[in-house]
Amino acid sequence: MTDMRSILGAMAERNKMEPEEIPEGTYRADDGLLHCKVCDQPVQHRLDIGGTVHLVRCICRCDEERRKREEEEERQRRERMYIASLKANGIQEQHFYSWTFANAEQNGDIQMAQRYVSQWEKAKEQNLGLLLWGGVGTGKTYIAACIANALIEQKVPVLMTNFSKVLNQMGAMYSEDRYKYISDFSKFPLLIIDDLGVERSTEYVREQIFAIIDERYKANLPLIVTTNLTIDELSDPKDVADARIYSRLLEMCAPIQIRGSDRRQKAGDAKIDLAQQMLFESEVSR
Repeated sequence: MTDMRSILGAMAERNKMEPEEIPEGTYRADDGLLHCKVCDQPVQHRLDIGGTVHLVRCICRCDEERRKREEEEERQRRERMYIASLKANGIQEQHFYSWTFANAEQNGDIQMAQRYVSQWEKAKEQNLGLLLWGGVGTGKTYIAACIANALIEQKVPVLMTNFSKVLNQMGAMYSEDRYKYISDFSKFPLLIIDDLGVERSTEYVREQIFAIIDERYKANLPLIVTTNLTIDELSDPKDVADARIYSRLLEMCAPIQIRGSDRRQKAGDAKIDLAQQMLFESEVSR
């Protein structure tokens, strides 16, 4: 008991406020205690320790609200840093950072992708992947990046890369290092691989592509793949090695045709219009 009194006494000594002290922003109320001028709550109270009364500091509503605000600001700061690190580690092309649902033109393809994100937990539980196929410039990569960014904003680790980059990185590795490299993809709840079919078609390449897809399959984790290949090419490939890859892929991923208008053509037309305005309209006006 004596030790406890000593401890309490020491704490009271550290937090004591002398009767004559009136810090800025406080006033002495009728109860003899200092109160906050803003919320009128006491900022000190009496503590009786072994018959000796100490005036010690306490927290008023203003201080409590300020503490909560600071804690929330710190939480948000840490969350922003975490999300930034997820993007830096997961999305390997920085220009994808701005490819978000907020910046997208609303259409059926975008709405489909938004529903995938809104039902992510179910998609993950059911190991539901997507195979986004369609012509060049229809927005497959944009849609995949929108999904990646939206999930990362929800603090879901996502890796978005492409087969060419993965294969280049694996090229200088020994077989054991390649296996570890591929198995590390399982650290990401969602793996997005862009542009299946543009890589060089060799026996080695096909083996590695199958290994990547199969590792994901064995880990029971969803995969999103984009490709310019048609559904006929995917369903009925001419080569046995391709058939092995595409069969496993179609087992894991629901094929969805992306029919968006050619975004690259639109961008090119916009550049032509801008050049026309900047370089030639002045001549017409003269």
